[in-house]
Amino acid sequence: MSEPKAAAPAPGDTYKGWLFKWTNYIKGYQRRWFVLSNGLLSYYRTQAEMGHTCRGTINLATANIAVEDSCNFVISNGGAQTYHLKASSEVERQRWITALELAKAKAVHMHAESDDSGDECTSSPPMAAQGVGTRNSEVQSTLRTLGSKVEDLSTCNDLIAKHGSALQRSLSELESIKLGGETSDKIRQVTERATLFRITSNAMINACRDFLALAQAHSKRWQKALQAERDQRVRLEETLEQLAKQHNHLERAFRGATVLPASSSNTTADSKGSAAAKGDASDDEENEFFDACEEFITVPADPKYHRRSGSNVSGISSDMGMDDGTTSLDEQSLASNPESPQSQEVEPVRKRRTRIPDKPNYSLNLWSIMKNCIGKELSKIPMPVNFNEPISMLQRLSEDLEYSELLDRAAKCQSSLEQLCYVAAFTVSSYSTTVHRTGKPFNPLLGETYELDRLQESGYRSLCEQVSHHPPAAAHHVISERGWTLRQEITVASKFRGKYLSIMPLGSIHCIFEKSNNHYTWKKVNTTVHNIIVGKLWIDQSGEIDVINHRTGDRCHLKFAPYSYFSRDVARKVTGVVTDKDGKAHYVLSGTWDEKMEFSRVMQSSRGGENGAEGRQKTVYQTLKARELWRKTPLPDGAENMYYFSSLALTLNEAEEGVAPTDSRRRPDQRLMEQGLWDEANAEKQRLEEKQRTVRREREREAAQLAITEDSEALIEDSITDSPLKSAPQDSYKALWFEQQEDLMTGEPTHIYKGGYWEAKEHGDWHACPDIF
Repeated sequence: MSEPKAAAPAPGDTYKGWLFKWTNYIKGYQRRWFVLSNGLLSYYRTQAEMGHTCRGTINLATANIAVEDSCNFVISNGGAQTYHLKASSEVERQRWITALELAKAKAVHMHAESDDSGDECTSSPPMAAQGVGTRNSEVQSTLRTLGSKVEDLSTCNDLIAKHGSALQRSLSELESIKLGGETSDKIRQVTERATLFRITSNAMINACRDFLALAQAHSKRWQKALQAERDQRVRLEETLEQLAKQHNHLERAFRGATVLPASSSNTTADSKGSAAAKGDASDDEENEFFDACEEFITVPADPKYHRRSGSNVSGISSDMGMDDGTTSLDEQSLASNPESPQSQEVEPVRKRRTRIPDKPNYSLNLWSIMKNCIGKELSKIPMPVNFNEPISMLQRLSEDLEYSELLDRAAKCQSSLEQLCYVAAFTVSSYSTTVHRTGKPFNPLLGETYELDRLQESGYRSLCEQVSHHPPAAAHHVISERGWTLRQEITVASKFRGKYLSIMPLGSIHCIFEKSNNHYTWKKVNTTVHNIIVGKLWIDQSGEIDVINHRTGDRCHLKFAPYSYFSRDVARKVTGVVTDKDGKAHYVLSGTWDEKMEFSRVMQSSRGGENGAEGRQKTVYQTLKARELWRKTPLPDGAENMYYFSSLALTLNEAEEGVAPTDSRRRPDQRLMEQGLWDEANAEKQRLEEKQRTVRREREREAAQLAITEDSEALIEDSITDSPLKSAPQDSYKALWFEQQEDLMTGEPTHIYKGGYWEAKEHGDWHACPDIF
């Protein structure tokens, strides 16, 4: 029985057929039924599955198509989905490649058209209407000309296909006949058709040349016109923003202390669940972790809090912003306190930078430096800035607040178990910025600080200080006006193992909510950098986290699954279970640490069959439909040339007035590296490290002299009281803004913020700060 073959590709048509898809090293390539329709490539185990079970889908608009040797080709969307495919023959592969490229071109074109149509809906000021109309007329005229050229190309393409087929038939007939009187006629016929084919090909080549010349001629004019439209739109948005602020100010002045109620009292969280992506896990029998049924929870939205631009926290609807006329937290506090000096005029939110200089293309042999460092502590190895990113470890630690809205949301939860879900999502979200970040942050100098003042934008203030150099340790304290406090002391231990680098964060993270007095603690998982010797560097997070509520005994156990090529699970998978003090499960969490997290209410749990070789039983949870907790915000345009920094990371090293002289922004080697001056940055880095060593030796010398003095006094005391000699003190360094105490929750020694930094900043009094730069 013959197998159904894929039809000849045509733009816009559905294209179907059998292909072999790579699953794993054990099963190799498996035959799957693929369907290409409307810019989407989907696959099934059999044709019968088309009506009910799709095993995976890739959107070709954002996909890359790569051709390999033999009959193989690869399709990837740049994320977790990558299909390694093989056709039955070279001809069949070429048909699929042609169909995929046509479908991708059409999908990209449709996406561009939708974007253009959205831009056209934006109104323009009357004074610019004439200029816009002229530009639109010019663009329409050019598009008509280009359209006629495309029709010429299409006609030539049809002729080439027609004459090429005729030429092929003639050649086949020529091969099949014997030499004789008929040979000369056939040769003449082939020659004529080849000549006709050549003429048609030349016509198409000329048409292509005309098309290319015309496109190049108008390309710069289109770019200028587009840039003018963008500039005009930005100016319009700025004008509208100023008008909105003036309107709010006048409205508050008119109504005095009266605060408008929210426009809607029954706003609910977004009810649309997000289905987990299906990949190769569907190729074999699947173990379902969730049994989704229906929606389950609505968290009331508080219009007092406005969302930071670009955030992606589920359940925060548009009435939490200012788009519908509701007032933000800052505005309500000003309105309720007309005597406050700030109530007279609202200070505009500072505009942060959105770009840094592109990363220079410096070549460096990593192995030539790392081969002598196997088994050593990485923090003790002097490394050139070529391996760094222009950001310090203190700033990298501050990036944990990328999705601080999750804690804002948690502060408003009535249930401690629901609150624990948001805190768990916050712990996972802090890893989302690391997926492409293979650069090493600058090791902070002892006494170095970093402040992150986002009181206006997000309602919090953050302060980090390097409190120890060996081992390197940083203390971090965050206070939010929205009802929570975060503090941590992180010590990083790292070992180079040859092919990979292991980074082990030590220390606990604390989060305390003011309203409920819930106190949560957790630790970080291990980070592994792979392919140190050869190949492309990539990051993985693996391990387990217990987020514990010390007031109620609630607990969330999170598992970060290590990446494995042989695993059927989705890459970077995270699962979790929220239990009460009695161990009863209430919520299950699932997702990936680089994309999103979802949670579901547990309705019933039961013991399933044996799981794995050890014969342990697994727990099966019956849950309501999953709801999205958090989703990663896309990286800004051009992030691949800016060290893959997020929107927040791009602003961390932006120069600011009034910060402490020990702030990371003032670090010269880091600033030089950001500007692309890597040679100068390396020289400055060596100077700073030598200065730090000199200061440490001086401090040790003073400590030694003090020890000698104390020993002399102890000898005199010993002759009188027979008391033992005191031990000589080691390094006498003490942190400036933090002091070491015993943590009451964990019993660990930790540095806790003792106050004074923000008061010193307010008065501009930095006399206590050491000279470290």
